[in-house]
Amino acid sequence: MAQISFSGLAHAYGANPQVEDDYALNRIDHQWDDGGAYALLGPSGCGKSTLLNIISGLLSPSEGKVLFDGEDVTSLSPEARNIAQVFQFPVVYDTMSVYDNLAFPLRNRGWKDDRVKQRVLEVADMLDMGDRLGQRARGLTADAKQIISLGRGLVRPDVAAILFDEPLTVIDPHLKWQLRSKLKHLHQQLAMTMIYVTHDQVEALTFADKVVVMTDGKVVQMGTPQELFEKPGHTFVGYFIGSPGMNILPAQVDGSQATVCGANIDLQGCYKTGGSNVELGIRPEFCTLNNRGEGVAVEVQLVEDLGRYQIARATAAGSTVNVMVREGEHCETGPAHVSFDAQHVHIYQDGWRRESEA
Repeated sequence: MAQISFSGLAHAYGANPQVEDDYALNRIDHQWDDGGAYALLGPSGCGKSTLLNIISGLLSPSEGKVLFDGEDVTSLSPEARNIAQVFQFPVVYDTMSVYDNLAFPLRNRGWKDDRVKQRVLEVADMLDMGDRLGQRARGLTADAKQIISLGRGLVRPDVAAILFDEPLTVIDPHLKWQLRSKLKHLHQQLAMTMIYVTHDQVEALTFADKVVVMTDGKVVQMGTPQELFEKPGHTFVGYFIGSPGMNILPAQVDGSQATVCGANIDLQGCYKTGGSNVELGIRPEFCTLNNRGEGVAVEVQLVEDLGRYQIARATAAGSTVNVMVREGEHCETGPAHVSFDAQHVHIYQDGWRRESEA
């Protein structure tokens, strides 16, 4: 396994990039721990696949370096980097048996038959494929073929890292949670460095120890799932993570008080924003509807019943406000007010989270 570092890493597909918008991947200076489980999360076109291909060696960066355990591997091929990669669609040999598919990467590296057999049986057991080793891959479902692809990535114990490029795309929805759990368990069992690309927050948050959130070619935050939920460092992180995402509302902030949609909101701490483009962020979980006139005046447009809770979709002075209404609480459409839990209010300027002063 390897510790993976980026030094001044950036990439542009066009020649002579001048400004940020010219780059598919803006400058990154990060270090990822040996044996860690990381997810690259963001919408299509955010740069996550570009970064993954640079790590694997399929793409040479325009600027900067990639280092494995401190060694510069920027100019090395994927084979020389000792990387295993699992792609969006299954890569298997249809004419081979499941056993031979799993054994192929080991035989290709000169492993002896008894050692190959031992390792293949270990991985097949991990993937619950032990009873299918004699079957031809041609007759298997897309789900089973992708499990073989996962196994081919896991079968080599000496790889520097295993890269997963949206590997659950072809998996039936009812099986996805099983494979997500299986991958998490395998990481804990094998302690391999794993990097997982996805646009699905559930996949990212359930798999990774740390999630790298990307948008517009930039890494806007890297943190644990809990950190991303509790303290989104950027409004994009707050909005993208969560279902529904964080409410982001235009605000005027003066010290320990904010004005939002005409209502005064007390803040925990003092803020010096000094400028425009100031916003208040609050997750729907920490908003409460009331008919006492407390907080922001809203018009509840729609109530979605999700069983154990409801989501009230409301508007306030042209802004959207979502409120999570817990089981047993009454909610209906029409005028109401929304109060905020001050402990969970965040202040942003130019998209970035501001820390309060003492």
